[in-house]
Amino acid sequence: MKMIFLLAGTMLAAMVWVAAVDAGPVNVESQRQQAMEAVHELAGRLGAELKTALKNGGAIHAIDICNTRARMIAEEISRKRKLRIGRVSLKNRNPGNAPGAWEKKVLEDFERQRRSGKSVAELTYAAVVRTGRGRQFRFMKAIPTRSVCITCHGKNIPAAVKKELDKLYPDDRARGFRPGDIRGAFVVTRDL
Repeated sequence: MKMIFLLAGTMLAAMVWVAAVDAGPVNVESQRQQAMEAVHELAGRLGAELKTALKNGGAIHAIDICNTRARMIAEEISRKRKLRIGRVSLKNRNPGNAPGAWEKKVLEDFERQRRSGKSVAELTYAAVVRTGRGRQFRFMKAIPTRSVCITCHGKNIPAAVKKELDKLYPDDRARGFRPGDIRGAFVVTRDL
């Protein structure tokens, strides 16, 4: 017997255990909590570096942080926490942030939930699934577009910023966002 548990929403009411054929139970709530801690660490560290870059060198300098530091920070957190963390988007700037099939389905579901009135900041997903390599815990948390994001991700991007983006990201699709849109999602996976 194989069981898969799926959570969509912000809070889990009680401790949940998932059983699988080939191993013992998985404490989904504990996995979800660890994933949220990793997301908060990535968002906090990246946000702090972006804030400093915007203050010291403006949007052009912030683009450099996203281009060079975001992946390095994610890799450091992944190693330290023994999981994989990154970001994906339906309208990605970096080709490496394009969603896989399951991530795309979750992002599309997040969009449906947003359109029905749910707060983007509250959109999360957690599941334990069977893959070709065994069981895997999967977690996603939507990233809301904030007003500070609009300089580089909005409809009216300043010419100098647009020129730098075009140079670094020739296939950039991450434009045209408004505050409150789903910019993408943090993704955490851990093989169990």
